[in-house]
Amino acid sequence: MIAGMYEQDFIAYIVFGLILNFLFSILFGIYLSKNIGIQDMIQSKGDKEQALLVSISILIPFAKMAITLYRVTILQVYFLNRGYSHKEFWVYMTSEPS
Repeated sequence: MIAGMYEQDFIAYIVFGLILNFLFSILFGIYLSKNIGIQDMIQSKGDKEQALLVSISILIPFAKMAITLYRVTILQVYFLNRGYSHKEFWVYMTSEPS
Protein backbone atom coordinates (compact mmCIF):
# COMPACT_ATOMS: atom_id res chain seq x y z
CA MET A 1 0.00 0.00 0.00
CA ILE A 2 1.11 3.52 -0.85
CA ALA A 3 -0.43 6.48 0.98
CA GLY A 4 -3.28 4.29 2.23
CA MET A 5 -4.32 2.91 -1.15
CA TYR A 6 -3.38 0.01 -3.35
CA GLU A 7 -0.65 0.46 -5.93
CA GLN A 8 -3.08 0.18 -8.85
CA ASP A 9 -5.30 2.92 -7.44
CA PHE A 10 -2.29 5.14 -6.76
CA ILE A 11 -1.02 4.70 -10.33
CA ALA A 12 -4.53 5.43 -11.65
CA TYR A 13 -4.58 8.70 -9.68
CA ILE A 14 -1.16 9.63 -11.06
CA VAL A 15 -2.24 8.89 -14.65
CA PHE A 16 -5.50 10.80 -14.27
CA GLY A 17 -3.62 13.74 -12.74
CA LEU A 18 -1.15 13.74 -15.64
CA ILE A 19 -3.99 13.70 -18.17
CA LEU A 20 -5.62 16.66 -16.43
CA ASN A 21 -2.24 18.43 -16.30
CA PHE A 22 -1.75 18.01 -20.04
CA LEU A 23 -5.28 19.24 -20.68
CA PHE A 24 -4.85 22.34 -18.50
CA SER A 25 -1.35 23.00 -19.85
CA ILE A 26 -2.49 22.76 -23.46
CA LEU A 27 -5.48 25.00 -22.84
CA PHE A 28 -3.30 27.51 -20.95
CA GLY A 29 -0.74 27.45 -23.77
CA ILE A 30 -3.45 28.05 -26.37
CA TYR A 31 -4.85 30.89 -24.27
CA LEU A 32 -1.43 32.56 -23.98
CA SER A 33 -0.59 32.08 -27.65
CA LYS A 34 -3.92 33.67 -28.66
CA ASN A 35 -3.28 36.71 -26.43
CA ILE A 36 0.46 37.11 -27.02
CA GLY A 37 1.08 35.57 -30.40
CA ILE A 38 3.37 32.66 -31.10
CA GLN A 39 6.06 34.79 -32.77
CA ASP A 40 6.19 37.18 -29.79
CA MET A 41 6.34 34.22 -27.40
CA ILE A 42 9.32 32.77 -29.25
CA GLN A 43 11.15 36.10 -29.37
CA SER A 44 10.56 37.08 -25.74
CA LYS A 45 11.15 33.65 -24.15
CA GLY A 46 13.90 33.66 -21.56
CA ASP A 47 16.24 30.84 -20.61
CA LYS A 48 14.84 30.04 -17.17
CA GLU A 49 15.24 26.39 -16.10
CA GLN A 50 12.26 24.59 -14.63
CA ALA A 51 12.57 24.14 -10.88
CA LEU A 52 13.51 20.69 -9.59
CA LEU A 53 10.39 20.62 -7.42
CA VAL A 54 8.21 21.03 -10.51
CA SER A 55 10.01 18.17 -12.24
CA ILE A 56 9.65 15.87 -9.23
CA SER A 57 5.97 16.77 -8.75
CA ILE A 58 5.06 14.40 -11.59
CA LEU A 59 5.17 11.60 -8.98
CA ILE A 60 2.50 13.21 -6.79
CA PRO A 61 -1.06 12.83 -8.10
CA PHE A 62 -2.56 16.11 -9.36
CA ALA A 63 0.52 18.14 -8.30
CA LYS A 64 1.41 19.16 -11.86
CA MET A 65 -2.19 20.22 -12.46
CA ALA A 66 -2.14 22.28 -9.25
CA ILE A 67 1.08 24.00 -10.41
CA THR A 68 -0.55 24.90 -13.74
CA LEU A 69 -3.61 26.27 -11.94
CA TYR A 70 -1.26 28.23 -9.64
CA ARG A 71 0.33 29.82 -12.72
CA VAL A 72 -3.13 30.72 -14.04
CA THR A 73 -3.91 32.34 -10.68
CA ILE A 74 -0.66 34.34 -10.77
CA LEU A 75 -1.57 35.54 -14.27
CA GLN A 76 -5.03 36.65 -13.22
CA VAL A 77 -4.41 38.09 -9.76
CA TYR A 78 -0.94 39.58 -10.06
CA PHE A 79 -0.71 40.55 -13.72
CA LEU A 80 -4.11 41.10 -15.32
CA ASN A 81 -5.82 42.64 -12.28
CA ARG A 82 -2.93 45.12 -11.93
CA GLY A 83 -3.01 46.17 -15.56
CA TYR A 84 -0.02 44.21 -16.83
CA SER A 85 -0.19 42.35 -20.12
CA HIS A 86 -0.05 38.66 -20.99
CA LYS A 87 3.37 39.26 -22.57
CA GLU A 88 4.76 40.63 -19.30
CA PHE A 89 3.53 37.46 -17.57
CA TRP A 90 5.26 35.32 -20.22
CA VAL A 91 8.55 37.19 -19.70
CA TYR A 92 8.18 36.79 -15.91
CA MET A 93 7.57 33.04 -16.20
CA THR A 94 10.42 32.35 -18.63
CA SER A 95 13.19 34.71 -17.46
CA GLU A 96 15.49 34.62 -14.47
CA PRO A 97 14.90 37.38 -11.91
CA SER A 98 17.53 40.09 -12.06
